[in-house]
Amino acid sequence: MTDRSLREFSLGDVLCVSTGRLVSRRGMDAVYDVLNFLTRDNLFTHQLPRALRECQPWVIRQHPQLAAVDASAVNAENLETWLLEQEARFGSTLQPEPIPRDDHTVRDPLAEIAEMVGDKPIIVLGVPTEPTDGGAP
Repeated sequence: MTDRSLREFSLGDVLCVSTGRLVSRRGMDAVYDVLNFLTRDNLFTHQLPRALRECQPWVIRQHPQLAAVDASAVNAENLETWLLEQEARFGSTLQPEPIPRDDHTVRDPLAEIAEMVGDKPIIVLGVPTEPTDGGAP
């Protein structure tokens, strides 16, 4: 039986959460993957900052060695060198545990964006589940 509360992530993926900087080789895919795992949610883009605020202290509590990692000078040109230095210090992977359920607020993404934008219009795009022209999808 597999423990669903454990999952191995690359160090760069976890550092995206602990540093608040995009320092993963996988870019934004890493941010979605780690935050969705930590929150047990399926986050929309506008929910990522809130989830990061919820998860960052938890990740650092689990992995206090990451608290002093400074990613403020990381850019596209030095990312790989910087990540290799961090991996030499901390290893190439970590297994964070999801945050306690009470530490993450599950919100309807459309209701949350409505609160964020106020009276501005929200356009929801959907993909039809049935072909509209009688043909194959």
